Amino acid sequence: MTTTPDTLPDRMFLLAYDVRKQRITGGSRLGYVLRGAALTELFLDGRIVEEKGRPVPGTPGDDPYGVLAQLAAGRPKSWQHWVRRDSRAMVRTVREELERDGWIRVRSTRVLGLFPRHRVTVKDPRVVKELWGGAAAALRGRPVAHVNSYDAAAVALAAAGELSTVLPRADRRRHRRRIAELTARSGPAAPAVHKAIRAQQIAVTTAGG
Repeated sequence: MTTTPDTLPDRMFLLAYDVRKQRITGGSRLGYVLRGAALTELFLDGRIVEEKGRPVPGTPGDDPYGVLAQLAAGRPKSWQHWVRRDSRAMVRTVREELERDGWIRVRSTRVLGLFPRHRVTVKDPRVVKELWGGAAAALRGRPVAHVNSYDAAAVALAAAGELSTVLPRADRRRHRRRIAELTARSGPAAPAVHKAIRAQQIAVTTAGG
């Protein structure tokens, strides 16, 4: 079995990698997915709990992405708020973490000499395939209660974030019921990712119209 990263945000970043095209997919949705992954990881570990439909700090523990500190610094806000909060910075944080730990290689350039672009290459594509395998297994076979919690969350977040590298649209339709069950098991963050992305799409459409 190939070794994979420990954190859920790291895993979701790699799951967004298109091995054939050798690039990261997801666009602006990826930041929401990664924030949702950080929230989900904390929720599954009990470091975040839900009160009155909002996330609040739970059992003290590690806070690798600073999310708990953000929650503790002010009044409770919606899951969607925390999914959107610092979502672009989250992509950079996770990318730098994966590069530092040797999972990916990053080549930085500038478009038109002005706009930064980061070309990501996964050093060992077997890592991505191992993560894909876990997500695929979560969709089939064993009862939802027996699925690895991170594999269940990966499916929930990939569906919410419309990551076609994991779940093409046809698969999202075909496995709708199973995805709903895996999402219910993974906590409130994945549905918040879906809502945040829908709100963003509506805003873009309205602005364009």
